[in-house]
Amino acid sequence: MKISLIVTTYNWPEALDRVLAGAARQTDLPDEIVIGDDGSGPATAELIRRWQAGSDIPIRHVWQEDQGFRAARIRNMAIAAASGDYLILLDGDMVPHHRFIEDHKHAATENVIIQGVRVRAGPDLSRRMLTPPYLFPGIFSRDMSDRKYRFRSRWLSHLKARPGAPFQRMASCNQGYWREQLIKVNGFDENMVGWGAEDNELAVRLLNAGYERRLLRYNAVAIHLYHESRAVVREGNPNYARLQAAIDNKLLRCEQGLDQHLPASRTLG
Repeated sequence: MKISLIVTTYNWPEALDRVLAGAARQTDLPDEIVIGDDGSGPATAELIRRWQAGSDIPIRHVWQEDQGFRAARIRNMAIAAASGDYLILLDGDMVPHHRFIEDHKHAATENVIIQGVRVRAGPDLSRRMLTPPYLFPGIFSRDMSDRKYRFRSRWLSHLKARPGAPFQRMASCNQGYWREQLIKVNGFDENMVGWGAEDNELAVRLLNAGYERRLLRYNAVAIHLYHESRAVVREGNPNYARLQAAIDNKLLRCEQGLDQHLPASRTLG
């Protein structure tokens, strides 16, 4: 099983550096890393060039012009550029545990989408994680929410994993998919621009296509570095209208999605 780690980023090279460092110290290395860059500037490009020159893992940099938040499109571009059978999506501010890939690989199951664990670091812990010697927090580290999920245990994860996780809990900051699952539903809906709901909408279509979802606990852990959060605005946000339409109409595929970035031989349906 060839694994591609897809990392999305935007103008935070310090965080991306920590994510790539985490990827490089995995017990089970990904076969490649594809960085989906939503319009970052020269500092990010220079960081990626340094990693490409020194990494034993092939690293690809997929970039699009900065025209606002277009996470759906850059994720599709990165997915199309990836060559793996199994794709692990990770945001560029999510620092992975050193057994992160191993855990995702173990959890990968036919016809199932995997949701890994996100543990949130507060401002103080995030500063310490971004400052040499670049600690990875333990379960008793200060300034960390969802602390209990920092504890990693495959046995406990198996016991506590939630099959059939609600689509609202599916977040593309830490997910595992089979490539063909995403091709079948045409990936992310690129009509969803601006912040909000693009990952939930994809989860709804995957559910409509007959795939199951599994929410992990105590496994596939990544630490979310602190940053100012966007306020969740649903009323008047067209992304949430598209999400509701996917639910109401039991949509399987989006019209403007992954297929426009794939060679014709890889498209389905």
